[in-house]
Amino acid sequence: MPTKRKTPARSSKGGSDMGFLLGIVLLIVFGALFFIYGLPYLNGVTQTPQINVPNKIDVNVHQQ
Repeated sequence: MPTKRKTPARSSKGGSDMGFLLGIVLLIVFGALFFIYGLPYLNGVTQTPQINVPNKIDVNVHQQ
């Protein structure tokens, strides 16, 4: 008579590896989007405007 073997039931862990992989992929995508769009935006915000002031200003006012 053949012997019967009982295999243990699978744990409820079944799909967490796929969630971990999906989390890593999303983290990479968000990181890439930050470097593509976020850093240039932050660099543009922090720059001060350039103001050109002439060396000589004529302050003589001629009225008629």
